[in-house]
Amino acid sequence: MTTIINGREISKRIKNELKEEIKSLGLVPGLGIILVGDRNDSQTYVRMKKKACELVGIVNYDVHLPDTISERDLIEEVKKMNNNNNMHGILIQLPLPKHINEANVLNQVSLIKDVDGFHVSNIGKLALKRLDNLLTPCTPEGCIELLDRYNIDIQGKNAVVVGRSNIVGIPLSLLLLHRNATVTICHSKTIDIFEHTKRADLLFLACGQTQFIKKESIKEGCVIIDVGINSIDDSTKKNGYRLVGDCDYHDCKDKAFAITPVPGGVGPMTIAMLLKHTMQACKKQMV
Repeated sequence: MTTIINGREISKRIKNELKEEIKSLGLVPGLGIILVGDRNDSQTYVRMKKKACELVGIVNYDVHLPDTISERDLIEEVKKMNNNNNMHGILIQLPLPKHINEANVLNQVSLIKDVDGFHVSNIGKLALKRLDNLLTPCTPEGCIELLDRYNIDIQGKNAVVVGRSNIVGIPLSLLLLHRNATVTICHSKTIDIFEHTKRADLLFLACGQTQFIKKESIKEGCVIIDVGINSIDDSTKKNGYRLVGDCDYHDCKDKAFAITPVPGGVGPMTIAMLLKHTMQACKKQMV
């Protein structure tokens, strides 16, 4: 019988663990969130993060800026947060407006407050396996945490990552490599991509292609971790659509050993890792 990997339940456990740890910390962790513009999806994500902060006892400091803000002025806001001792972590909600260079802004975040793990130095440390005191990107770490919590072994396994973004695909591949998996990264230029996915013991999907993977594209007994979030029309839903992943969940479910649903799989883990990183950053700054 296929194991359904319940990210909501694991996220809930992690939040309860963090809540207890924060109570004993002797200092209230603070998270600064910068939201630029009025994108509905970004506003929704920020609301979810703020609610999660409140639940575990992290104080949220949020700044909402117009999408006309200049890159220079946005960087000044980041520097203010760097210098604010009440904020132990800083999160810049992506994407930013097109006239702003995201890398320039992200690299202004103090390393010790980089709870998203996007600073070039943190990514460099990850690549070089300098893992002590390292904050890694939240979604990739959440994927690994799910496997660990379900006692799914990584070492020696053929791990295939579909997608090579700086936010998910690349850092996830490095984390898997450091856990002694044999890693293949597939992308839009990969020839015969399904020949790779069919050999995967662990298949990670982060390509943003709606229900891209079908049962004929996977190995019997594989583990599927689906990071994709895509919307498709559904007249039975109040809002007229529903969310699905990069995997055709219902088509693949019975062939897989374990699989994450969408929604309710990887998504909740991203926020849980953000909260964990904020607490870790707070503890480092207490020393």
